[in-house]
Amino acid sequence: MLLSKMAAEGGGKEMNEIKTQFTTREGVYKLLSHSEYSRPNRVPFNSQGSNPVRVSFVNVNDQSGNGDRLCFNVGRELYFYIYKGVRKAADLSKPIDKRIYKGTQPTCHDFNHLTATAESVSLLVGFSAGQVQLIDPIKKETSKLFNEEGLLSSQNQANSPSGTVV
Repeated sequence: MLLSKMAAEGGGKEMNEIKTQFTTREGVYKLLSHSEYSRPNRVPFNSQGSNPVRVSFVNVNDQSGNGDRLCFNVGRELYFYIYKGVRKAADLSKPIDKRIYKGTQPTCHDFNHLTATAESVSLLVGFSAGQVQLIDPIKKETSKLFNEEGLLSSQNQANSPSGTVV
């Protein structure tokens, strides 16, 4: 009875409405989607040293109709999944490939869309120390590591008089 009286006085909102968020003096609480809630190995947010998450997509034109693939990085981890669209969340407990890096962390990545097939896809991954690695997440192979010593970096380019690396 008290709830229905409060609902009637609350500006005409329906009594059966389910709230997806509410605000308290501590902050805003939001209902998480399944994909956000089940994200593997949640990394605590640190505004001082956190790198943003990067996402790369590629279509491999496989026979099943689920040809889209997704790669993203969280901290020192790199994940590769089948992407089923915005309406169906990826099964985050079953990545096609997962890599954890110890000395450096992935900061950017992109697929070679021209050579991507259902059996093989080339992914270039850039790291915080300047290395670039070529991997195939479908075959779970690591092909090459470029700039292993970290000699080429944006700081070297900025300090060079002509903007080129010496």
